[in-house]
Amino acid sequence: MVAETGGPEDQKPQSDEARSAFVPPAGVGRPTPASDDDHPTSEFAVPAGLTTEPQGPGTGSASGAASGSGSGSGPATGSDTVGSAFAPPSTHGDRQPPPAFTPAHGSPMIRLTKEAPWQDRMRTMLRMPVAERPAPEPVQKPDEAGPAVPRVLDLTLRIGELLLSGGEGAEDVEAAMFAVTRSYGLDRCEPTVTFTLLSISHQPSLVEDPVTASRTVRRRGTDYTRLAAVFRLVDDITTEDVEVSLEDAYRRLAEIRRNRHPYSGWVLTLAGGGLAGAASVLVGGGPLVFLVAAAGAMLGDRLAWLCAGRGLPEFYQFVVAAMPPAALGVALTLTHWSDVRPSAVITGGLFALLPGRALVAGVQDGLTGFYITAAARLLEVMYLFIGIVVGVLLVLYLGLQLGAQLNPEARFIAHDRPVVQILASMALCLAFAILLQQDRSTVLAVTLNGGVAWVIYGAMARTGNISPVVATATAAGLVGLFGQLLSRYRNTSSLPFITAAIGPLLPGSATYFGLLGMAQGNVNAGLASLSTAVATALAIAIGVNLGSEISRLFMRVPGAVGGATRSAAKRTRGF
Repeated sequence: MVAETGGPEDQKPQSDEARSAFVPPAGVGRPTPASDDDHPTSEFAVPAGLTTEPQGPGTGSASGAASGSGSGSGPATGSDTVGSAFAPPSTHGDRQPPPAFTPAHGSPMIRLTKEAPWQDRMRTMLRMPVAERPAPEPVQKPDEAGPAVPRVLDLTLRIGELLLSGGEGAEDVEAAMFAVTRSYGLDRCEPTVTFTLLSISHQPSLVEDPVTASRTVRRRGTDYTRLAAVFRLVDDITTEDVEVSLEDAYRRLAEIRRNRHPYSGWVLTLAGGGLAGAASVLVGGGPLVFLVAAAGAMLGDRLAWLCAGRGLPEFYQFVVAAMPPAALGVALTLTHWSDVRPSAVITGGLFALLPGRALVAGVQDGLTGFYITAAARLLEVMYLFIGIVVGVLLVLYLGLQLGAQLNPEARFIAHDRPVVQILASMALCLAFAILLQQDRSTVLAVTLNGGVAWVIYGAMARTGNISPVVATATAAGLVGLFGQLLSRYRNTSSLPFITAAIGPLLPGSATYFGLLGMAQGNVNAGLASLSTAVATALAIAIGVNLGSEISRLFMRVPGAVGGATRSAAKRTRGF
């Protein structure tokens, strides 16, 4: 059978287009090509039906307004419509711009003056919001690869550890750490200082992970010579004229750590005796009282050294150190020596033990906004003071049981020998400076500062009959003022010029008579005297801090151009 053949069209071979999956089937017409206006070429183009014109208040987006008018419901409010991501907010517009946070003339440019000391420059930036801090200007030239971040942070923590363990205030420690990091070119660094922990965080940029390092302060020692050496190191690092590489800084820091104390242990013991003897003369004692008070203080110091060598905590060291002066005073009372004042002997021994340095540092941290560190320092002061109270009360109670006639009313201090008392106050400051391991070049200045403080106190409290607490605060304020100015003149820490100078103002006599009243059972009188001692101690600390802040009024403010004000130290308030 032969198949039928079709027409000429049926016998034409199929083309490749007929075999394509994209060709429409037979009987389906091709779609009409769309115009270019229906297919926007950019994904940022505004879709049809939307407008970029600013809307008036109370209106929604353009699409919402169009749908509202089409339905006959009138103009829609912002709560009835759904906003579009392509339409600007209803409050924005060219003719009615919203109130801007930044003023029209722009933010003030912060330009730190190079003439100001680095302490004031760094303190200014620490009290400044992070977003307003100026970019760092590296003083020390880093390597071509950039600053070695881990080594810079480690060096900064080691410097901060030496400062904090030496008794420096928390804000000054943060300022020193901030100065080191900025000098080596690290921006966005935030140091944090507490009583026993130092930490610093560096964030290279907003998209990189921060680098954080910390260091724990486990031991504290009083060596103001080492403290001054650390300040000189920080000053050289922040000075453009002196080139201090990381290796040089590590080498100098190691030398500072290995450096021996300028005074030996026996010299410190003799200085403690001299301090107690001078304090006993200051409250009315004579030559014999000076010798007895000095002997009691030196014996207590040696016993405290013995307890420290056996690993006893510092609380028990203070208990043991307070016993010999009190025991000698009770012994003089039992022997009925009429020309010797036992109260002066015991008071002189207390002067050598009262923790005035820690008290001033604690109150200063509290006033500058470091409340955790301030609470820890004041808690330390309380423990040490309780140790002194326990040691003296044990001896006084034992003396009363043995029949010692201790007179709590014997508070008379001779007014007819001001020259002797001024010399005694200066000798007390000299001995205190040796106990603090101060550099020999600062001993004379702090001795004169303490003598001036005692003259001011004597003129106000004894000649002018002004409240002793007010007179103490005024004298301490002058100590802080002169100490801060001297420290800026020598570009070092202010502690060597302040701590020893407040020695004559310490409330040793009020402390003794308060403890005596409690030992005799007169609790009300004892607590009243101890309250006076606490008020005097706080007056010393607040006066020193106030004098330091007043001294900065005479210094150039390292702030913004155009008369910027100095930021306050308070960190928890908005003004």
